[in-house]
Amino acid sequence: MFNTLIVQPIFNLLALIYAIIPGHNFGLALVLFTIIVRLLLWPLVRKQLHQAKAMRKLQPDIKKIKAATKGNRQKEQVMMMELYKERGINPFATFPILIVQFIVLIGLYSGLRHVIADPHQLVNFTYPAIQHLPWLQQLKGNINLFDNTLFGVVNLSRSAFNPAGGVYFAGLIVVLGSVFAQYFQSKQLLPTTKDQRGLRAILKDAGKGKQADQSEVSAAVGKSTLFFLPVLVFFFTVNLPSALSLYWLVGGTVAIIQQGRVLGRDEEEMEEIADKPDRKSKKLADIPEAEVIVEARQKVAAKAAKTKKNTKSKAGSGGKRKKSA
Repeated sequence: MFNTLIVQPIFNLLALIYAIIPGHNFGLALVLFTIIVRLLLWPLVRKQLHQAKAMRKLQPDIKKIKAATKGNRQKEQVMMMELYKERGINPFATFPILIVQFIVLIGLYSGLRHVIADPHQLVNFTYPAIQHLPWLQQLKGNINLFDNTLFGVVNLSRSAFNPAGGVYFAGLIVVLGSVFAQYFQSKQLLPTTKDQRGLRAILKDAGKGKQADQSEVSAAVGKSTLFFLPVLVFFFTVNLPSALSLYWLVGGTVAIIQQGRVLGRDEEEMEEIADKPDRKSKKLADIPEAEVIVEARQKVAAKAAKTKKNTKSKAGSGGKRKKSA
């Protein structure tokens, strides 16, 4: 069932691209396949990045909530959920895109395994309509025409490291490229603040008896684990065919471009989404536990008005002095 619903459709899309592109290079087909998949996932990716941007904007309010609740986890959770409702944020919105990406990765790996084990599967495992394409008909007659490299430079069926064959340096370069792409992709999404401290500094203060802020600890842990996923990618792909590393490298590069566009250029749209209240939810001022947020906002507004008033009065007194002079 998994093969029928997941693996075969993914593999057939790759086979279709391979059969119709000029030169019929399997590496180029894999690159184009990855770009197409990322573009198809763009609506989900865009929504995920909008949520990430909105979550960044909540950090000051989250700090105020944590300061006001003083360790009362139940009260803190209620206030946090109401704040999410007010801003129209779903903390679990990132899971669908991760699940879809994981399914595509597993489906692609299963399909590539068919080709690597037996190149004839490139013809036999495809749908009848694709099998009748001219190039696949030629492959059916002479499977040696199949080019499983990336422009003749990287053999996509070989792994970067093989105990029997040693290190395959061309494949290792692709693996390292996928690792760096994953690192920069994760770093783009990591929220950062000017006063953010490292995990070591937080633990040092905790040893002196100072209570650490949970959000600050979470941010520090996130920064410390920034290298965890790239290292995991390295050990996961270094023993697998280079085709999978190429998919990860191209996918990560496209993701960096997409994230750069949404997080960097769409500021107005991000702010509109982040500030848009949920009509079905209560206003923040109507929630008893959220009074601290409302009061903080009122204080900021009052302070700004007072500053403006003082500026005008100084300007007026300066004019009177000039007249009397």
